[in-house]
Amino acid sequence: AVEYAVKAGLALNCRINENARFARKNYFYPDLPKGYQISQFELPFCTDGTLEIVGDDGKPYPVGIKRIHLEEDAGKLVHSGEDFESSDFSLVDYNRSGVPLLEIVGDHERNPIRSLSEAKTYLEKMRQILRYIGISDCAMEKGQLRCDVNISIRPRGASDFGKRSEIKNMSSFKSILDALSHEIARQKEALETGQTLVQETRLFDEERRVTLPMRSKEDAPDYRYFPDPDLVEVVIDEAFVRQVEKEMPELPDRRLERVTKQYGLSRDQALLLTRDRAVSDFFESCAALCRDPRKLAGWITRDLFEHLGNAHLSIEENPISPEHFASLVDIVSAGKITERMGKEVLIEMFKTGRAPEAIIEKRGLKPLDDPALLKKMVALVLEEHPAAAAELAEGALKPIDFFIGQVMKKTRGQADPKAVRKLLEERRNPAGRKE
Repeated sequence: AVEYAVKAGLALNCRINENARFARKNYFYPDLPKGYQISQFELPFCTDGTLEIVGDDGKPYPVGIKRIHLEEDAGKLVHSGEDFESSDFSLVDYNRSGVPLLEIVGDHERNPIRSLSEAKTYLEKMRQILRYIGISDCAMEKGQLRCDVNISIRPRGASDFGKRSEIKNMSSFKSILDALSHEIARQKEALETGQTLVQETRLFDEERRVTLPMRSKEDAPDYRYFPDPDLVEVVIDEAFVRQVEKEMPELPDRRLERVTKQYGLSRDQALLLTRDRAVSDFFESCAALCRDPRKLAGWITRDLFEHLGNAHLSIEENPISPEHFASLVDIVSAGKITERMGKEVLIEMFKTGRAPEAIIEKRGLKPLDDPALLKKMVALVLEEHPAAAAELAEGALKPIDFFIGQVMKKTRGQADPKAVRKLLEERRNPAGRKE
């Protein structure tokens, strides 16, 4: 757990403190049977970090990270009704109680999040980084990533923010944004109608999409922090930090820039491929064996993603090895089979995990490249579409792709598109060229 905390600190540009201390955070709540929580206060593991996002103005914006510390997780309350007040009884699930929990605290004074869109960008990038460095899968539906959000507003032009509200234990991005949106409207209405806002903790009702009061919000003095007498201080020496740093993977932003340049990809393609570390690893394993990385990127982001999505599988559960996937792309690139044949081969590869060469040989797949037959097919589609044929004869380029599609349709994807294109270009009159 300490190593994971240091990893998070390095990934979020924090200062790693040489001395860290555990503290007791004292408060009573039914899911905290000891009456205190093991946490950290004046000496956390990591402080003063940043997470750079793209702000609403389109410019890089380093959101402040105040601290990263370890604490124990509490239990979970389960109410018989919609909430505590409407319930006949409440149960407490202690299964996760005492499990190490990493808490990352934003800095509301140094580059705070300024809008709903920035909050979403921040959370998405935070989850991406934590998954990249391998300290959590961050599956919100499994409780692996939860969020307490603090929000306060101020009149335009004012320098000081008003009283803040904290909304506890949000477990989905949609709920977080809905809760923030409701709270902005609630606080705005209160200020405009002369009501007094109080610092408090609130809960979000997911069915009604509203926030509800939970308890008055405590500050640090209310928790009566003091060093935990049963736990020694933790000393994190330079050698330990350097070893953790040495084992850190390439982070998403750096990988995005490298992959874009190294493989000549568009930024959109590179973004899709580097969003998830496992996808990036699969692509680069394939790229090391494939002669056309740009075509490879298209087959992964278009065709493989579609099959994985339909089968509800992650990239880690992909039944096709990098060697077989790279080989299929190379076979299609070389014109040994058509794109359409390649898609059919991919379907069988996804079902069986077999090599593309074995599937192609078994099914006897090869492009239809008989010149006489292709000439007959070209003549037939030209006859069926006289207006487009006239444009082609006058030198237009646009009809060529249309006619290739028509020939591919008639031959059920077996025609060699390169050979068809050559025949069509012979029919085109360069003298009357129209771009």
